[in-house]
Amino acid sequence: MKIRKGLITAAGDPQRRIPLQTLVDRDGKTRSVLAMLVNEMTSAGVEEICVIVPKDEVRAYESAVADHAGKVCFVPQGEASGYANAIWCARDFLARDPFLHLVGDHVYISHRKTWASRLVRIAETHECSVSAVQATHESVLSRFGVIGGTALAEKSLYKISTVMEKPTPTEAEQHVIVSGLRAGYYLAFFGMHVFTPTVLDLIGEIGSVSGALHSLASRERYLGWQVSGWRYDLGPRYGLMNAQLALALSGKDRDEVLAALVGLVATHDAGALRLDENE
Repeated sequence: MKIRKGLITAAGDPQRRIPLQTLVDRDGKTRSVLAMLVNEMTSAGVEEICVIVPKDEVRAYESAVADHAGKVCFVPQGEASGYANAIWCARDFLARDPFLHLVGDHVYISHRKTWASRLVRIAETHECSVSAVQATHESVLSRFGVIGGTALAEKSLYKISTVMEKPTPTEAEQHVIVSGLRAGYYLAFFGMHVFTPTVLDLIGEIGSVSGALHSLASRERYLGWQVSGWRYDLGPRYGLMNAQLALALSGKDRDEVLAALVGLVATHDAGALRLDENE
């Protein structure tokens, strides 16, 4: 199994403008979030990329990845009809090929090979669908899909048996416990997957991504790969700010940024103290 195609979903509300936002990357260069995701894919050997975009915004998305014009095509989602529909919109592009899939509102940070390149290597080796997952505290499970399964002999790999979309902590405790994790932690999706064509078939039958993935686990081999890196969801309040700080603190300008943050905190604390003294 060779992964040559990639899919980025970027049309959902209220995140539809997030991929067009710009951040300063670890090398100090200003790039759009979409360009960072495309770079993540090309680093994994992906040759053709499809981006599902909001209706009437194709030109803005084209401008955001102008440097990759020859590798990226854009498919508008007629209506904001959900995640499953966004993937379904790419069916003609994907045909019957396996593909790397990234969500459009995450930023990923790694210190060596990119997470996408390692995920693709695992999927090609095992010749099956593989989803990157991360140990995630129960307090934020409402933002993620979560897997249940059993650990394999190969480190950090799990055979997935169950997929639940945004479970409550009680539901997670009952249905998606994975041995070896700290209390209150579960394996939640990292926003990065390699899928076989079967996933698209199941989305067409079932109509939801979580339902399709739950069914996939019983239909064919489906693995979870636990990563120890960082993913930053840009959708929540301060999501973009947190991602920018993480990129800055892991890049070449770390000392400069850290000094500026320390100075900002000191100035803020001193100002607050003066205000307290004057009350």
